Amino acid sequence: MKKANAEARELARHIYVFLDNYAPNQLTTSEHTLKSYNSAITQYIGFLAEVKFISSETLSSRCFEMPLIEEWRKWLNKSRGCSPETCNIRLSSLRVFLKYLASRDIKYLYLYNDSTKINFLQTVKKQVTGMSREAIKALLTVPDQRTRTGKRDVTFMLLLYGTAARLDEVLDLKISQLCLDTKKPYATIVGKGGTIRTLYLLPQVVAYLRSYLKEFHDGNPNPDDYLFYSRNKGKGGKLTQPAIAKMLKKHANTAHKTHSDVPLGLHAHQFRHAKASHWLEDGMNIVQISFLLGHANIETTMVYLDITTDAEAKAMATLEDENDAKVTKKWKSDNTDLSSFCGLRSLIKR
Repeated sequence: MKKANAEARELARHIYVFLDNYAPNQLTTSEHTLKSYNSAITQYIGFLAEVKFISSETLSSRCFEMPLIEEWRKWLNKSRGCSPETCNIRLSSLRVFLKYLASRDIKYLYLYNDSTKINFLQTVKKQVTGMSREAIKALLTVPDQRTRTGKRDVTFMLLLYGTAARLDEVLDLKISQLCLDTKKPYATIVGKGGTIRTLYLLPQVVAYLRSYLKEFHDGNPNPDDYLFYSRNKGKGGKLTQPAIAKMLKKHANTAHKTHSDVPLGLHAHQFRHAKASHWLEDGMNIVQISFLLGHANIETTMVYLDITTDAEAKAMATLEDENDAKVTKKWKSDNTDLSSFCGLRSLIKR
């Protein structure tokens, strides 16, 4: 059996460090995004192994050059049946890895630069729809607040809507990030890329949070505990996205029976979109909205709120589970199975 070449070992080590350490500690805490990185790299390495017959003996930087990436994307779409949206997400995730690779060794910089020249597949824009104020009110009346779960659900939805924060930002909230005993209560949100922003809390949200803290955190919370924690893992384990998705759909199904404005397929992002739209309706400064949403620039907010050219002038005028287990460092072995060598699961199960 031939041994893995030196560059293959180096690339496999970079894959392991990126997925196991760099991405979760330096890029994001979002389980969804981390899963996307893992899926993209797993599928790319699987493509190299199963379609191009690359092994640990032949893996090199040439395997990450533009022609192969374009062939991989076509394979995802035609052979794997991935939608254009999914193909674009996979390409974006692979680019993030290549950018990391370039930051570790300049000899890989051309790989990242070339990957940015690959155009995304054309997709049909799916506009995120928010909810009316009446729909929000209807949703908040559904949970039975005489129960612990009901109190938690109302508090969660109020905070989600009141701050327009992303779902993972709310789930990541710890007690230490809340400041309720001040003239202007606020929550400190850690967003994408570790950016921090302050979101002030309205009196109604503060009142519910105080009541929630008293019941769920015994009125004397540990600053390091998650605000919304898992029943199974305890206060040191945050509530999961699937649990929230299940909760929201349950309440939406009930609320929809009396208020048709409540979407049956409700998801957390619609609270964020609804609040942003309501801020705009109330005449809030578009720059303020962009900051509160944690967007890097106003153009992103324009697209997010689907502000058309006709409406742009008016808006601008307001300028006043997949794998949690640790991966074995397989690159130190001479295993010729490329996926195993890179510390990834096999794409095709035999």
